Amino acid sequence: MHFDTIIKNGTVVTASDTFQSDVGIRDGKVAVLAASLDGADEIIDASGLYVMPGGIDSHVHLAQPSGDGIVMADDFASGTLSAAFGGNTTVLTFCMQEKGTTLRESLKAYHAKAEGECYIDVSFHLVVTDPTSYVLGQELPALVEDGYTSLKVFMTYENLRLRDDQILDTLDSARQSGALVMVHCENEDAIRYLIGKHEQNGELAPKFHALSRPAAAEREATHRALSLAEIVGTPIVIVHVSNRQAMEEIERARKRGSKVAGETCPQYLLLTADDLDAAELEGAKFVCSPPPRDKESQEACWEGLQSGTFELFSSDHCPFRYDDESGKLNEKGKRHFRWIPNGIPGVETRLPILFSEGVSKGRIDINRFVALSSTNHAKQYGLYPQKGTIAIGSDADIALWDPQKQVTITNDILHHGADYTPYDGLYVRGWPVRVLLRGKTIVDGPSSTGTRGQGAYLKRKRSS
Repeated sequence: MHFDTIIKNGTVVTASDTFQSDVGIRDGKVAVLAASLDGADEIIDASGLYVMPGGIDSHVHLAQPSGDGIVMADDFASGTLSAAFGGNTTVLTFCMQEKGTTLRESLKAYHAKAEGECYIDVSFHLVVTDPTSYVLGQELPALVEDGYTSLKVFMTYENLRLRDDQILDTLDSARQSGALVMVHCENEDAIRYLIGKHEQNGELAPKFHALSRPAAAEREATHRALSLAEIVGTPIVIVHVSNRQAMEEIERARKRGSKVAGETCPQYLLLTADDLDAAELEGAKFVCSPPPRDKESQEACWEGLQSGTFELFSSDHCPFRYDDESGKLNEKGKRHFRWIPNGIPGVETRLPILFSEGVSKGRIDINRFVALSSTNHAKQYGLYPQKGTIAIGSDADIALWDPQKQVTITNDILHHGADYTPYDGLYVRGWPVRVLLRGKTIVDGPSSTGTRGQGAYLKRKRSS
């Protein structure tokens, strides 16, 4: 058999196995796994490298409306290119329904933004902010049939959050349609109360963002979301969990028989609330929700990655420029933490951080890395086995990792649209050195060989 590409002499790693094998690729698919293969248009020598499924980041914000005068730092071109350099071959981004519009109107706008722009494959989660009877009764079931099989609801942000009765209606519609629901869990009423207290005291610096969104507000909302899902009988994903209290709510729900997945992110492993107390307005760089917590919470999140409380490790890439009047340092944001755009960049650094802090430091093994970075995302969101593994018939989305490559993260080596990284100066060991999308090299060392527009939009099955 003649191949388009053979990857030779590497160590293939999946979520369950590690073995020496060559990988034969034909027509964008993995065709053969064997000890020794010959006969290809291209031979890639992977000696000393791990051959792993391309990363799947299932929690990414790109080109999203962010309020008057605020502009997100990444569009689909820059965001997907940055993701590729971080070892990813698929991202799942959010299609935000703006109030007064339908889901299909929102999808039309998002597809227009993404069309012809993406370096890697993409798919959309629906964000429901206006759950009318038409949206839930007509649109959502039809869209699930069309391959939009996941949606997100917010319990915070005044212009996005749903009331409990609206959440129940949305969960029930999702249950009937077979859609998976992601939930951002923070108690908006408690947050607004605390913001008011800080305002009365003139406490408006970035650090008070974290103090106005305590772990108890996340824990309470997590408990409530799980209770609502239990009432309706709908599987849910609790996203970007930051602390042990919320983790314990997930674990208790599972013991009651609820089907719930947990997700955490790099910021909860490496950052703390103290970072928001940096000099001048540097703390604005770290404003995100939920906010980073403390060292104990970091250790708890590592325990969750090790134990299975978390099946998903995502970036929650939500990038804004820092020194920019349309970003973190907008005029209102300089005066009050409420107006600092929520979110930090991280799609390119997610996997090097997990590899270095997890695999290289012995916290997780390499198979768990693949599960957390790729396979579980594919299974959770209806892409497996097309994506998320190296197996015969799967897409040849592959990242070659050098486990010994040492890199100090600085913004000038990254490819996102933000003017900073919250992980500036972080030393990591382990880095993706070549990335293939459907068998074609798109990243080779420091260079991109991919083309804008080669990424495809992925329709998805209902989750497995």
